[in-house]
Amino acid sequence: MADVAAMAGVSSQTVSRVVNNRSNVEEETRQRVLSAMRVLGYRPNTAARALVTGQFRTLGLISFGLSSFGNARTVDAVTRAAQRAGYTVNMIAVESQTEQAVHEAFDQLTLQAVDGIVLIEAQILDTPSLRLPPGVPVVMADGDVSHRHPMVDTDQALGARLITRHLLDLGHESVWHVAGPEDSYAARRRAESWHATLKEAGAATPQLLFGDWSAASGYKAGRELARRPGVTAVFAANDQMALGVMRAMIEAGHRVPEDVSIAGFDDLDESAYLSPPLTTVRQDFDVVAEKIVSLMIGQIETGAAPSATAFVAPELVVRQSTGAPPRP
Repeated sequence: MADVAAMAGVSSQTVSRVVNNRSNVEEETRQRVLSAMRVLGYRPNTAARALVTGQFRTLGLISFGLSSFGNARTVDAVTRAAQRAGYTVNMIAVESQTEQAVHEAFDQLTLQAVDGIVLIEAQILDTPSLRLPPGVPVVMADGDVSHRHPMVDTDQALGARLITRHLLDLGHESVWHVAGPEDSYAARRRAESWHATLKEAGAATPQLLFGDWSAASGYKAGRELARRPGVTAVFAANDQMALGVMRAMIEAGHRVPEDVSIAGFDDLDESAYLSPPLTTVRQDFDVVAEKIVSLMIGQIETGAAPSATAFVAPELVVRQSTGAPPRP
């Protein structure tokens, strides 16, 4: 570190601030230090730094199922946000939502010396008897309705309200909904908001259909809806299921959007290139991740666990898959 400081013409304290990604260093100075580090091949001694600071600059991440688009995007966004803050991420994917599985994941991560743990969509935390091991800062992504831990999520209710209201404003008398799995926080919040929005508008509330986030489950629901008279608008709880609904409707001879409007949720990259392009709700996973990492670092640095719940507003993206209902 002394060699780096001498080459960069700064103090050892300034080198330390750059190594620890502190903000109180001018950018020109930071670049001189980084250049000197590269020339000299300097690598921080993380073990020694941990002994001094009590921090390992590593976050643990537990995801309950990576097959979901939202979970996968959250993992990616949290990893990148942590890296920007100078932290690495160790992740464990847990398929079984049991108390034993959660405790085993915590044990594995704490043995890897993490400073805090992010949990993504952990329905198991609804279990009253479950208590997470003490002493490790925790932040939830999409979950923990009991508010025992800080939580950050997209405002799922707002997103569902935006899409349902959009379809009603186009003139549809009601909106059918293909919901996600019943044990999903996001799916429940979207379905509840869809139902509440219809009731507020004085519209009929059709029977709820359930899928599993897959296009295949949307296709199955779409085939059922295609046989029902009077279905002019369908809101699927994610874009994959909306794709399945759209195919089923087209196969049954329904035009989109002339006969039936179809909307999704998530705004997959491919959604803009469907035929027709899909109306959907865009989630800002990067902002969600930044808030998660910020809450986590705040806990690590202060030792205090905030009882915070933060929601990030989504954006309605209107494309050509929705339009006015057919004339009688």
